[in-house]
Parts: sequence; C-alpha cells; structure tokens
Amino acid sequence: MKALYDKVCADCSKLITKRYSTSFSSGIRVFSKKFRKPIYNIYGFVRFADEIVDTFHDQPRATLLQEFRNETYKAIERRISLNPVLHAFQEVVHEYGIERELIDAFLDSMEMDLHFHKYEDQLYRQYIYGSAEVVGLMCLKVFVESDQERYEELKENAKALGSAFQKINFLRDMKSDFQERGRVYFPGVNFENFTNQEKEKIEEDIQVDFDKGFQGIVNLPEGARLGVYIAYKYYIKLHQKIKKATAAKVKEERIRVNDGKKMVVLFSSMVRSQLNIL
Repeated sequence: MKALYDKVCADCSKLITKRYSTSFSSGIRVFSKKFRKPIYNIYGFVRFADEIVDTFHDQPRATLLQEFRNETYKAIERRISLNPVLHAFQEVVHEYGIERELIDAFLDSMEMDLHFHKYEDQLYRQYIYGSAEVVGLMCLKVFVESDQERYEELKENAKALGSAFQKINFLRDMKSDFQERGRVYFPGVNFENFTNQEKEKIEEDIQVDFDKGFQGIVNLPEGARLGVYIAYKYYIKLHQKIKKATAAKVKEERIRVNDGKKMVVLFSSMVRSQLNIL
C-alpha cells in the first residue's frame, strides 16, 4: 500500500502544476515518461513555498514558511511525510541527489520576500539564484540522471535559463508585485518613474540569459530537450510581447500570451523537434 500512497502524493504535485502553470504543464507533458513525475514533484514543492509568501497575507507567513522549511527537512531525513507535496519532493531529492544547498538557497529566497521590498544588486543576484536558478539545477539533476560530469557541463546554462524565466516574470508581474506586495525586484528601478530606457536595459540582460540558456537546451538528453524547449519558446514569445509594450503599459497591466498562441508554440516546437531544427 506504500506504493499507492506514493502515487497519491505524486498526483497531488501533478495537479498543483496543472492548476498553477499551463505553460510548464505543456512542456512536462512531452517529457519522456521517466522525467514527468519528478519534475511535477519539484514544481509542487516550489509552488507551495512561493504561495506562502505571495498569497497568505492575512496569515502568519513567517511562521508558516518556517514550519514548511522544518517539515521539508524532516521529510528528507525520514524519507516520508504526511504532507503529500513534501513526501513527493523528498523522493526526488533522494533519487536524484539534490543537494541541501539548493534547497536551502530556494527557501532562503522565499524568506527574503517577507523582509525585503527593494532588491539592490547583491540581494537581486542572491534572490534570482535562490528563487529561479536553483530550480533549474534541481530539474537538471533529474534530466542527467546522476551523471555528474554532464550536470557540470550544463549547470551554467540551466542557471541562465532559470534566470531569464524569472526576470520575465518580474516584468510581467510588475504591477501586482508593487501594488499588492510593495515589491520592486529590479535594482535601481522606481516603479512610479519606470522608463522605457530602464525597461530596454532589463530586456537586453534577459536576452543574454536566453542565449546562454538555449545553448544548454540543445545539449539536454533527448527525453528532456523538447519539453524545456517548449517552455523556452513560450517565454520567448512573452518576452517579445513585453518588448513591444511601453514601460507605462507594463506598469498598467499584466501582459500574457493567450492560450491559442501557446498551442501554436506547442505544435510548432514539436514539428521543429521532429525535423531536428531546434
């Protein structure tokens, strides 16, 4: 019956992923079957931690996050948890050798959101690493299946791709981050006076990350490559749409890619993969 419990816990993380992110769900569906469950399990973990700090404003978020951290470590130590998300996550940690440092860095970045509303250079880099780059590294651990040499070869590319995704999210969510949470992530940026020049500088930085991230995508194992490429193409599409908008528009609305265009990205990516022209 333990196998049934494991499956139920994994199903919870899969449901969380599908409900919270259509873009990542689309990518995960085309992974080789062996990669799907562990990636769902990672996403469920990071999504719920992020939910604590971003959504539960009428709750004791610092206490909830500390309890979540403590229960994460207990789950890993005991190899079991009655929290289905943490039980599913600890399985991935043990199976693929996800280091404690990556988990610590991620949870530290979540805690930063409870204490900081402006991020200057050092804090910004630390936050990007913990909130996004380490998530890319956790996924890379799965994709290379304990091949440490290949992990080291692709590590910087995975970090760059995670960084690009996160910075796009910051631009997309700039209005809600400021108005609902009082946050401005980009160093030196004043939300009220956000200019087109500042926006363009951020976009140039994102493009550098995208270019480095793409170099890693083409060298991923075959069973992971297409799924990551689809997520990359979706974010490229979002990046292009944001670039066409003015700084004023970014401050006024959440720019998104509609479901129809996401489907186009999905099918065109699959065709390019079949033709081996990523």
